[in-house]
Amino acid sequence: MEFSEHIKTANVEDVVLRQPLQPPARGTLCVTGHHLLFSDREEGSSRQLLLLIRNVDAVEKSVEILLVYSGLFSNPGRHERTSGSSGTITIKCKDLRVLHLDIPGMERCLNIAHSIETLSCLDSVSDMYPFFYRPPDLILPSQWGLSSPEQHYRQSKELHGGWRLSFVNRGYSVCPSYPPAVIIPKDIDDDVLKKSAKFRQGGRFPVLCYYHRKNGAVIMRSSQPLTGANRKRCTEDEQLLQAVIEGADKGYVLDTRSSQQAQQNRMAGGGFESKSSYSHWKRLHRQMERGKALQESLIKLVEACGDASHNMDRWLSKLENSKWLSHVQTALMTAGLLAECVERDGHSVLVHGSEGTDCTLLLSTLAQLIMDPRCRSLEGFLALLEREWVQAGHPFQQRCGHSAHSHARLQLESPVFLLLLDCVWQLWHQFPLALGFSEALLLRLASEAYASDYGTFLCNSHRERWALAVTEKTHCLFQALLRPRERDRYSNPLHEPTELAIWPSVHPQALQLWKGFFLRWTQQVRQLEEAQEEIRTMVMEWGKLTLS
Repeated sequence: MEFSEHIKTANVEDVVLRQPLQPPARGTLCVTGHHLLFSDREEGSSRQLLLLIRNVDAVEKSVEILLVYSGLFSNPGRHERTSGSSGTITIKCKDLRVLHLDIPGMERCLNIAHSIETLSCLDSVSDMYPFFYRPPDLILPSQWGLSSPEQHYRQSKELHGGWRLSFVNRGYSVCPSYPPAVIIPKDIDDDVLKKSAKFRQGGRFPVLCYYHRKNGAVIMRSSQPLTGANRKRCTEDEQLLQAVIEGADKGYVLDTRSSQQAQQNRMAGGGFESKSSYSHWKRLHRQMERGKALQESLIKLVEACGDASHNMDRWLSKLENSKWLSHVQTALMTAGLLAECVERDGHSVLVHGSEGTDCTLLLSTLAQLIMDPRCRSLEGFLALLEREWVQAGHPFQQRCGHSAHSHARLQLESPVFLLLLDCVWQLWHQFPLALGFSEALLLRLASEAYASDYGTFLCNSHRERWALAVTEKTHCLFQALLRPRERDRYSNPLHEPTELAIWPSVHPQALQLWKGFFLRWTQQVRQLEEAQEEIRTMVMEWGKLTLS
């Protein structure tokens, strides 16, 4: 289907645009297959709007019938009553921006609104803008991404003794959400992996995601075992986990469900590692919300941030009722526990919930940031996200279908990646010198996950990206962010690398609302951003003078 079939009215003159932090502007509105374009036609003005339609979360419209008296001013004695109409389209974006378009003419207003609604919800990935985005300063890369599992293994010399690279998933026949290559214990052959995969939900058998260079402890991740009500066993899965802690007294299974939830999952065919079958593994349950509960929390927080009543009690009550900061606290607390097991106690940990594609990845990422200084540089952090989220099979297309404004609630939506970025911001706020990237990078990533010119966050798995040739036909966001101009913008000029772990405080007083994201379209936050950018520029100029 051609995009033009969805566009009944392509251009409208005399449209008034009202947007945050800008005075109203009158000009021309144009609808294309992927963008809304607004150009201010007033003399001496260069204000424009280029909005990716994929960024639209909800469209609201109101139409008003106007009575116009023709000739009222030219000939006061003679005039006739004629009718006219106008409409207002309110566009609520996934990056939390709210725009208003005042459009003359009821039919044109309704046509524009219908086009935006339809184009913002197209399901075909290959019709999305990243497949058409061709900036003049970029060429499609021969190598897509920062690293592959093969390259990561080759560069990690410490793994070569007890770990190996397995291509058991070549062709995605064993696990549809894993990449073709994974790192597993050296003594485990591929037949064991295949049987373990059949025993784990979605085929997500335990794979290595982090090796601690100092003590040899590791973090593994997987999905839940399919023990079911009959307490089924899989000797190959037990063998795989035993090989992980060979020579150690014990390891830990960190389950992101409560004990009750795990029991309920077992009655539905899922389950958990039993003490009798995995005698050297101790199970810890740390419940983390996901799915609908997390999505509702985001909706309530955004609603609270948009409350214009200026009532302190009302604001504090809404903030508390959203429970968003409680989710942040739980995530940081659980990631701290995971890092403590590995860093301080020297024990290996297997992390999983049900599917192993959401909270599991959240915890493994945060724990690596806490422990490993290599993950705290700009390039290291982007490589970590690529490894733990893009390659590891977080379903971005399902989870980031809508943000906080949409009236269409899909069961698979969940802002887990946004929760991760909020937790990273808390680390950045508590340790302003330890992280080599800026808050601007986190804001950029939060926007790109929901609507992007790049193909990095398209699809739900490595297999889907391969099937649609995403790596051949789209640009990679992470590579673009490391270009010299972008690197300067997203680097932290105050960065002082440290080999020490950075342990976040999870006391309520230490956690703050991420104003840069949730209040980013307010005047107060914009003024703070301008002040921070000025300080940043001064620091960078001072650094250049020092080097010269």
